Amino acid sequence: MQWVLLRNNSLTALRCRHSLALLMSTALPAFAAAPAPAKINDWCIPLAAKLPKISTNDCRNSKLVPSGANSINGFPLLTRDIGADPKQKRPLKILLLGGIHGDEQTASAIVFRWLDAMQKSGPQEFQWKIAPLVNPDGMLAPKSQRMNAHGVDLNRNFPTPGWQQEAPAYWSRVTRRDPRRFPGRAPVSEPESRWVFDTIEKFKPDLVISVHAPFGVLDFDGPSAPPSRFGRLIYSRVGVYPGSLGNYSGVHKDIPVVTIELPNATQMPPEAEIQRIWQDMQKWIRANVATPLKTASNP
Repeated sequence: MQWVLLRNNSLTALRCRHSLALLMSTALPAFAAAPAPAKINDWCIPLAAKLPKISTNDCRNSKLVPSGANSINGFPLLTRDIGADPKQKRPLKILLLGGIHGDEQTASAIVFRWLDAMQKSGPQEFQWKIAPLVNPDGMLAPKSQRMNAHGVDLNRNFPTPGWQQEAPAYWSRVTRRDPRRFPGRAPVSEPESRWVFDTIEKFKPDLVISVHAPFGVLDFDGPSAPPSRFGRLIYSRVGVYPGSLGNYSGVHKDIPVVTIELPNATQMPPEAEIQRIWQDMQKWIRANVATPLKTASNP
């Protein structure tokens, strides 16, 4: 619940504001914040301790930088921009996100691997903005958890139309108020989801790729033709939920969203499969995602 302090001369009273917070008052409490690291070397030490098959040096070599946004507990949301080959006149812009759910460690680790592949392969065909770990507080909790430090499922916190009615109703009736799927008290109420929202508005990606685990499938929302498979992952509709990134970006903003669901949240796929997913992804992008027409009269 949210409490408002009322002052009337010498009278002080507390009044409960009954609203969406009344319905959703059973979310998990935030866990204690650890001091936020100050340098990339320091950031990489706790991350490498959680990420499968990613060493501290792997993290350091990724050349991530602070985005300017921080998590609830003060951990910077780290990003990397990789530009396209200058020969590309209108390169596609792709937003690649990992670790929206903190207990899906492979969803973050595989983005580090793909980032390493990009750095080693020379000029890129596409323009990339990459955030390997959107929910650092969830992953760095003593026991990694799906939600952020406020107990909010970030993938139910995006501003889909009708969120104020649909998100709490779905959480209450369908999930039976499952704390792991608490959508928050308002859309984009969390700094992590707000950063994704702001990045979509400013970067204006042609495609969003969001990595999750452990369903072992591909999901898709948006106007393009869905991918049939990346590596061993086959397209299978997971569903559309109030407040999800796929619903917000793919359905309501017409920016296609590919959701990659790895088969295991804590064990990485074999190296060959990591590369096959990466190669198939780029092949599908090349064939199916349209480059927006940009002219001098219509920039």
